[in-house]
Amino acid sequence: MRVELVRAWAGRFETVTVELAEGACVADALSKAGWALDQTWVALAVYGMAAEPTTPLRDGDRVELLRPLQCDPKQARRRRAQARRVVRG
Repeated sequence: MRVELVRAWAGRFETVTVELAEGACVADALSKAGWALDQTWVALAVYGMAAEPTTPLRDGDRVELLRPLQCDPKQARRRRAQARRVVRG
């Protein structure tokens, strides 16, 4: 089966497609691609849904390596809303 792995930084991304045996899991795909979780990549997802290294894969899946959040999304939204209020007066 074919599985795509994706990791992204600000302004660029990298993708690798690997061939795996049926019954392979996320850890198998990472190993085949030579990628690993570390301080830069702290979590995994398959098509945006949280995954673990033991998550089984299917043909055509996309495994995403995720970076830590740089700020709390709720706080960022509050700051944007506050900035719009100031501009509108």
